[in-house]
Amino acid sequence: MSENKFGLVYAGALEENVPGGVELRPISFNNFDGVKIAANLYLPSNFDASQSLPAIVVAHPNGGVKEQVSGLFAQRLAEKGFVTLAFDAAYQGASAGEPRQTDRPSNRVEDIRASIDYLETFKGVDTNRIGALGICGGGGYTIQVSKTDKRIKAVGTISMFNSGRVRRNGFGDSQLATIPDRMAQAAAAREKYAKTGEVDYIGDLLTHRTEFTKEQLEQIPAGLYRDGVEYYGDTHFHPNSQSRYTAMSLMDLMAFDAENNVDLIDQPLLMMVGDVSDTRYMTEAVFNKATGTDDKKLILIKGASHIETYWVPEYVDQEVTAMNDFFSAKL
Repeated sequence: MSENKFGLVYAGALEENVPGGVELRPISFNNFDGVKIAANLYLPSNFDASQSLPAIVVAHPNGGVKEQVSGLFAQRLAEKGFVTLAFDAAYQGASAGEPRQTDRPSNRVEDIRASIDYLETFKGVDTNRIGALGICGGGGYTIQVSKTDKRIKAVGTISMFNSGRVRRNGFGDSQLATIPDRMAQAAAAREKYAKTGEVDYIGDLLTHRTEFTKEQLEQIPAGLYRDGVEYYGDTHFHPNSQSRYTAMSLMDLMAFDAENNVDLIDQPLLMMVGDVSDTRYMTEAVFNKATGTDDKKLILIKGASHIETYWVPEYVDQEVTAMNDFFSAKL
């Protein structure tokens, strides 16, 4: 990161803006709640404001930031001719908002809508050709927004993560018996914050860069969480990226479910997930319930786990090709 002037940590990241090439513009805007959102706007080669180009909002994973995988896909799609915008969620990354790492679905939904607002005012964007791409948790929130915001003309997800279902039921629906315990935890955290201003956090692994030994990593169940510690804590570390979220966020998260009313999506829909990913069940559940559109496609990336869809060149190339074909046709 320290070697990249934009702070980007993904492979093949822009090092500088070169005339005639893809351009990255750090920008900011306020959402409807008045929270300042930090974002990176990627413009395709030889961008001209007199053009009328398609645009795509890219939403990052839970705990991620715009300098990681969402920036990677924003850049790669800009290379294909789209105006793209990767942003940090409110209360997270370089965006404003207190308490830090608040993770309320309503905030994440508003961030995507506010990003569309920005693109609609940006000269060179065709407001009738705006799409949305969400990765991991950002995929679940992109699904949520697309149910009712029909400014989004095409919807894409990669390794979609249904945050509400997992926070409520546990990963793989393995903690149904302890739902009341998590509700009690959220209530206690809210009460503590109201009385003292102190914030309780869950999943506080990456407050500082973490170097796990092989033995320590093996104590984490194989799959999403172990791979995530390596991705966020080591290979694609960024100090603004945090694994934790406020315990009182559970009050909102546990009542959220990307699967609810997903039949309201009537736009073209492309969902991609690794065929061996332990989160595959979430993508398939949403895809199967998305009965409001006949123009939908599910692509299984052979051999890919959840985190591998973020960075493994072979998988990223497949995803970029599929998303480019999809958005080029549908926008």
